[in-house]
Amino acid sequence: MREHGGNLDLAQQRFGGRAEDWIDLSTGINRLPYPVGEVSARAWSALPSRAEIEALHRAGQQAYRTSAPVVAMGGAQAAIQLLPQLAVPGRARILAPTYNEYAGVLSAAGWDVQEAAELDALAGADLAIVVNPNNPDGRRHAPKDLLALLRRVGRLVIDESFADADPQLSLAPDADRPGLLVLRSFGKFYGLAGLRLGFAIGDAADIDRLAAMSGPWPVSGAAIEIGCRALRDKAWAEATSARLARDCRRLDAMAHSQGWRLIGGTPLFRLYETPDAQTAQERLARAHIWSRVFAQQPTWLRLGLPGREAEWTRLAEALAR
Repeated sequence: MREHGGNLDLAQQRFGGRAEDWIDLSTGINRLPYPVGEVSARAWSALPSRAEIEALHRAGQQAYRTSAPVVAMGGAQAAIQLLPQLAVPGRARILAPTYNEYAGVLSAAGWDVQEAAELDALAGADLAIVVNPNNPDGRRHAPKDLLALLRRVGRLVIDESFADADPQLSLAPDADRPGLLVLRSFGKFYGLAGLRLGFAIGDAADIDRLAAMSGPWPVSGAAIEIGCRALRDKAWAEATSARLARDCRRLDAMAHSQGWRLIGGTPLFRLYETPDAQTAQERLARAHIWSRVFAQQPTWLRLGLPGREAEWTRLAEALAR
């Protein structure tokens, strides 16, 4: 398995404790999730109907402010797994460093994968991939610059898994343009990663192919019911975006007090430069707080945002030791 956050099993093996003892800040998942409420018995017992799946698609279009075709999938990762099959293998260029599944999935499917450091270097690719905002450094690109790139590549995939709190960044409203495919994650912003729900948004030809490859029941009844409810709850989304902005400033101040420098981030995680990230991770782990380090960048430490006030207190105490 490639390097990811969320590897709490490793933390427990090294530092003990039960899963419930840990605050997992190694991911960018909202730790104050959407209040699910009751889920109907039908959602668990019946196969999802076509009408229910289409209702979820409409909820996604409403939340992402688009009229482009949408297909729900088992998380954005499910779309990434199918991406190589949208065209015959060719030259893929990925704006890097970024989420490492793209390079691995495309290489395994026979694509010639190259990494690029700047947006212009993606030009000429049969398939270009940009994560916006980027994981792990939060790098952002204006929609106009991405649309200009679209004319210079065969297909442009924009991964907007961390864009919910930055809607002005989204290309979802323009996703019906041929050659443009936008991926959205539901579980991160709504804090329900275990639900395994995401969306691909694009022109009709690409979405029809992804839907055909996903099969007749691409997501569960529970994902449909909860997803519809959450995506339509504009008030919760706006309040959560405001809270996350405040919490980012709070976490940055705590990191600054340690002498850590902010490299970047999104409203769901922050990336800091530290003297020694491994030492910082172990220091937090002794308090059963898990963070993310990067093998190729030994000074980088990524932290998600704590949720309840008790989690903030534990983090402050661990940093004060």
